[in-house]
Amino acid sequence: MSDRFDYFVVFAEMRTGSNFLEANLNALDGVSCLGEAFNPHFIGYPNRDDCLGVSEDARNADPRVLITAIKNTEGMAGFRFFHDHEPRILNEILGDERCAKIILTRNPAESYVSWKIAKETGQWKLTNVKKRKDARAVFDAREFDAHLEQLQSFQLRLMKALQTTGQTAFYVAYEDLQDVDVTNGLAMFLQQDARLERLDKNLKRQNPEPLSEKVENFEDMQNALAKIDRFDLTRTPNFEPRRGAAVPSYTACAKTPLLFLPVRSAPEQEVRQWMAGLDGVSTDELIGEFTQKSLRQWMRKHPGHRSFSVLRHPAPRAHHAFCERILNKGPACFSEIRRTLKRVHKLPIPQDTPDDSWTVEQHREAFLAFLDFVKANVAGQTAVRSDASWGTQAGILQGMGNFALPDFVLREDELEAYLPALALQAGAQTEVSLPTPEADTPFTLEDIYDDEVEARVATAYQRDYLVFGFSRWKQA
Repeated sequence: MSDRFDYFVVFAEMRTGSNFLEANLNALDGVSCLGEAFNPHFIGYPNRDDCLGVSEDARNADPRVLITAIKNTEGMAGFRFFHDHEPRILNEILGDERCAKIILTRNPAESYVSWKIAKETGQWKLTNVKKRKDARAVFDAREFDAHLEQLQSFQLRLMKALQTTGQTAFYVAYEDLQDVDVTNGLAMFLQQDARLERLDKNLKRQNPEPLSEKVENFEDMQNALAKIDRFDLTRTPNFEPRRGAAVPSYTACAKTPLLFLPVRSAPEQEVRQWMAGLDGVSTDELIGEFTQKSLRQWMRKHPGHRSFSVLRHPAPRAHHAFCERILNKGPACFSEIRRTLKRVHKLPIPQDTPDDSWTVEQHREAFLAFLDFVKANVAGQTAVRSDASWGTQAGILQGMGNFALPDFVLREDELEAYLPALALQAGAQTEVSLPTPEADTPFTLEDIYDDEVEARVATAYQRDYLVFGFSRWKQA
């Protein structure tokens, strides 16, 4: 046993050398690796009925039963776990500090080719070289991309779980498997006294040749891999604080099973007026101020409900936020942020709400300065909170997903076409026109819009332009 760990898991994938690692772990006195204990298609190993007396049916009914059995096994026991194994137990394993994490990795191109050859030959293990079956893989770019995405996504999940729980793992590369000192270092990590003098060599490497000899269309493989951006150079950096689901802002119709998940500074009041019109009630009779508990209750009481959000082009959305939240003093104004932007960020706005002396040129200059602030703010470079009124819409929708994603994500310029269809799906029979939004004051975006304004907006909201495919707001 160990003072630190009760059991261990080897996070690996097919064709990464996990069988070889398991064989050498089992060669250590007091250590037992129990195969793929949580493989959805068998338990431990193919053609086995149970693992430590736990049947496959019992494990499937409650996977924690098998974890308990593994913990209670004499010595240090563990198992191999791949990305597609029992999902119900993964979070428990990751969050358990008494579970030692071993992460085995291999060059994705090599594991892909090895997997292709094994599929072709049907030979997944090799103990006798004379019985080795030969084959060459045919590289498929799309298939490899899916393979790579799968591996990377799982590795990122493991890394994030370890980071957020303050744990560390023992990392083993495929090439390390031939080093007895690494295996003995793993034994030390598991706090086991046993050591190996030599490695278990019963399992043989099946395809020791270079990739150029194992891939039939190797030149195609080279060309495809050359196009992969290993360093993600085209990625749009995202340092915006993560948001939760703003459930209290959600609004449901009084009668129609329709739920609105608003995006701040996009159409809100107009949509609520439309929702009230569907049921012939006032906006005060709409259902709101939800908690997560009350929203779940509403959802259960309204089977067949539909939910939706509405996006607005970043340019008019940023301008609306600027006018409503910053420039014009009033109940919607963020007064403290307004003072900070004026004092610290030198936003060229008057002390109070602009009067008749405020010119369109001043308005344009102030809006451009606000966009510069937004760019820094969503990148986490200011002390001012990143408010949802001007945060990215991609970030807001991502936050919604922490509770429930909307069924429909509509765009402001498509509402006249899509809202009637949405109402029909929710069972509403009334046809209601969408109210026209009130114009921003003291000047509209049309009054100041030009190439420079568009360029500043696109720079501040790179993520939204990329994710939602926004193009220029107004054509020149």
